Amino acid sequence: MNIICIIPARGGSKGVPRKNIKMLNGKPLLQYSIEQALQTTSINCVYVSTDDDEIKTYAQQCGAKVIIRPESLSDDIATSESALIHVLDELNEPVDYIVFLQCTSPIRQPHDIQSAIELILKRQADSLLSVVHDHSFLWRQENGRGLSVNYDYRSRPRRQDMALQYRENGSIYIVKPEILRRDNNRLGGEIVLYPMADDSAVDIDTEHDLLIAESILKRK
Repeated sequence: MNIICIIPARGGSKGVPRKNIKMLNGKPLLQYSIEQALQTTSINCVYVSTDDDEIKTYAQQCGAKVIIRPESLSDDIATSESALIHVLDELNEPVDYIVFLQCTSPIRQPHDIQSAIELILKRQADSLLSVVHDHSFLWRQENGRGLSVNYDYRSRPRRQDMALQYRENGSIYIVKPEILRRDNNRLGGEIVLYPMADDSAVDIDTEHDLLIAESILKRK
């Protein structure tokens, strides 16, 4: 079975400039995802998709293979899915599953990735996403009016009595190539959830997120 990992890492970033190679607890952010993928037993090869020469050098030094992404797939409106499909097109080889890791989610361990792979294989599912438990009371606004989403505010439940719900943490995605191509989406067909620890939901989008992630990594 051919299971590959793809890590998109373009050079541009608005929230945190050069985010993907920003230093975090002594090493570039990108390095965390590469090392975690390389240490995952079931992954056959790790690819970094980038448009940036410096990121290319970092990725190769860390042991990943690099697929250069064209400019048309590297601007602010380009989707991660387009980068994943581009890698598949460049490889032009049979792939059973793609493990898609985002650089911005460094709080994961190789055993999480391995367990997620084992789960999707056991379930013979088409795609998987990692999640965290969520007990939030959610609201939305419509025409300036607040509307409760997942509970009835007139009969407020205790949090522990609410139906079990999950929040996407952005850490691990797994998908069959045919589902990715058919739906142009990282998720589709039969979808399974892989729950992770709460701190895995840290997503690096601001300088403040970097501080939070560094604190967690030092504690671990």
